[in-house]
Amino acid sequence: MTRLPFRTAPKDLALKAISLCLGIFLWFFVVGEDQVDINIQVPIEILNLPADLVISNQFKKEIEVSIRGPRSLIQEIRNQNITRPIDLSGAKPGTVVVQNDPDSIPFPRGITVLRLQPANITLLLDQLVQKDLPINPITEGSPAPGYVLSKITLEPDHLTISGPKAVLDSTSALTTYVINLDGLDHSTTLQVHLNLSQELLDLIGETVVTVKLEVREKFVERTVHSIPVNVRTPEFPVQVKPSTVSVVASIPENLVRDTPELSMLFRASLTVKNLAGPKKLPVTVNGVNVPGHEPIKIIATRPEQVLVIPLLEKTPARKKAENKGPEKAVPPKATTKKDSDSQPEKAKESPH
Repeated sequence: MTRLPFRTAPKDLALKAISLCLGIFLWFFVVGEDQVDINIQVPIEILNLPADLVISNQFKKEIEVSIRGPRSLIQEIRNQNITRPIDLSGAKPGTVVVQNDPDSIPFPRGITVLRLQPANITLLLDQLVQKDLPINPITEGSPAPGYVLSKITLEPDHLTISGPKAVLDSTSALTTYVINLDGLDHSTTLQVHLNLSQELLDLIGETVVTVKLEVREKFVERTVHSIPVNVRTPEFPVQVKPSTVSVVASIPENLVRDTPELSMLFRASLTVKNLAGPKKLPVTVNGVNVPGHEPIKIIATRPEQVLVIPLLEKTPARKKAENKGPEKAVPPKATTKKDSDSQPEKAKESPH
């Protein structure tokens, strides 16, 4: 039996022709399309960094790459998030040098890498630690005359920072930028930036704290004499010995400067009740509250007690008796002989 030569079915021939045309079309689409050269910035992506490690140095976060490829592919790359991945799984503390080459960036086929910059990336890996750092305020100048800075409060007064062990081991405290106190005569609240090194700035960024400045008047100690004692609720006139007292007091410096007579700033008094006779009673001394100034503080009173002597009023009858004086005795009248002789006669004449 004689076999017939192999024949291709018309249907298969048509499919082959279509495939050939598509291949030629794609070849012209990819190879024959205009080639474009551009420069792009490719971000670096750190992967699988161990939880107990941290990158302690500054490194370039992007790679400048020059590429060539068909216009359509270049346009697609512009719309894609292509990164340069760096896998740090299994890394240990120390220096890691990463080389950048054309194969390190996952560009699609048809893209040619012409240049990479930088060619190497150096990473310093350090142990990740946590440290509590106090914040210290830095001030300059002085408050207005007569005032003192009594207290500075910071909120927060410390920060807990996580970072490279080498960086935190060399830092014992954080400080604010300089706070100027010149001419300050009242309490105030300020927002102040921390003065951070570049390493700390990279860790926590710009940081602001609230600073409360408490300013009060400056006090001076003075001894003030001749403060009159005022007697309250007396039932009758009294005499006070001594009639004035002295005090040792803490007084605002500006109030001392503005007051011509310091005794005007004090009130001394005592209360008298049921006083039967001379008696020593305690004296109470208070400072006068002057608007715009802090209260005066009494330290000591001298003397602490004074003698109070009652002065009883005299009744009108007693005053009259004292003015009249004692009664005088009337001497008997002298009798004569004539009078004595006539007395019996008068007796006889008297009828019974």
